[in-house]
Amino acid sequence: MANTRSAKKATRKIARRTAVNKNRRSRVRTFVRKVEEALAVGDKAAAETALRDAQPELMRAASKGVLHKNTASRKVSRLAQRVKTLSA
Repeated sequence: MANTRSAKKATRKIARRTAVNKNRRSRVRTFVRKVEEALAVGDKAAAETALRDAQPELMRAASKGVLHKNTASRKVSRLAQRVKTLSA
């Protein structure tokens, strides 16, 4: 357990940041899941709109440090590739 005042404050800050990051991560997963569901059904229009919504959310998570930049880019790229092959 934290003993000093600064350590106690750091613990509170960590708890707040963890809650915010958890919320952001959950939000990203929701947007990605919407794309996945549209792909599973085979609805190209819904998949494209879901991807358009998910992309900024992934990049925002990367800029905030929730995800690594390359991880977010990779996820966007792979989802876009799958949406593209849906029409072919």
